[in-house]
Amino acid sequence: MQKIIIDTDPGIDDAMAVLFACLSPGIELVGLTSIFGNVTTDIATRNAKVLVEMAKCDVPVARGADAPVQQEAKPVAWDVHGREGFGDVAAITPAGEPVDETAAEFICRTVSDNPGEVALCTVGPLTNLARALEMDPSIAGKVKSVTVMGGSLDAGGNITPSSEANIWQDPHAADMVFAAGWDVTLVGLDVTHQIKCTPEDFAGLAAKAPVLGGFLNEAVQYYFEFHRRVDGFNGCYMHDPSAVISIVQPDLFAVEHEPLRVIVEGEEIGRTVRAAGSDRPATSVCKQIDVDAVRKVFLETISNGF
Repeated sequence: MQKIIIDTDPGIDDAMAVLFACLSPGIELVGLTSIFGNVTTDIATRNAKVLVEMAKCDVPVARGADAPVQQEAKPVAWDVHGREGFGDVAAITPAGEPVDETAAEFICRTVSDNPGEVALCTVGPLTNLARALEMDPSIAGKVKSVTVMGGSLDAGGNITPSSEANIWQDPHAADMVFAAGWDVTLVGLDVTHQIKCTPEDFAGLAAKAPVLGGFLNEAVQYYFEFHRRVDGFNGCYMHDPSAVISIVQPDLFAVEHEPLRVIVEGEEIGRTVRAAGSDRPATSVCKQIDVDAVRKVFLETISNGF
């Protein structure tokens, strides 16, 4: 069973990813860390607690950074995920509180206590990972792996013509993560734009798992409307759950290995680019995905919930 910390800004597709991790028999979710992006860090922290309590998953939540490492904070994605993060679902107050540690402290301690065992999965901006590296650079040699949902090498952007939202929100942090000497896999728009779920898929989840599937079905309606309005299709991408699935079923993804950097200024700020000839370690960049299999893994796992 794979120990995973998910760094998250919930967020509708974050909810898909977190609930999948809570239900997956191959995952031991050891914690969530919150970050700004889809919503503010306050709302992300609250929503992370809501998700694990909803799934009856007893794991800690650590509050993350409020702002990027260097640049000024960008607007959060109200238009994509709704004011409270879960579309038109009203704000839910969790029963518990986040732990006293910051996200960076939690990451450093948990990784150091479990050397070689913990996979970090980021599905929001990479600020918390950058802060953890600043706090304790040795974690780069203790983490089992880092999986980043973000970036795009050849598929264009989703927040600007060249930049993906998670990287654009804190490009300096992302560049630090790609430069560090740890095992990084990038699950970006090159693959996540290949895989979609439909309204029928989520209606089926609601029928089979009324609590968790029903919640996702209610939340995702807002997401569907966004994609109908902006992208012209009736469904949603599986960005964040694909990243989690790639950790436990890497055989469903084909990768290329190349060093990466992030443009941190100018018109293309936030763009992820190849850094051939640099002394940076190679990143495993997902370029192909078994669409049907990944979609099936997600839907069947949530269907087995409650």
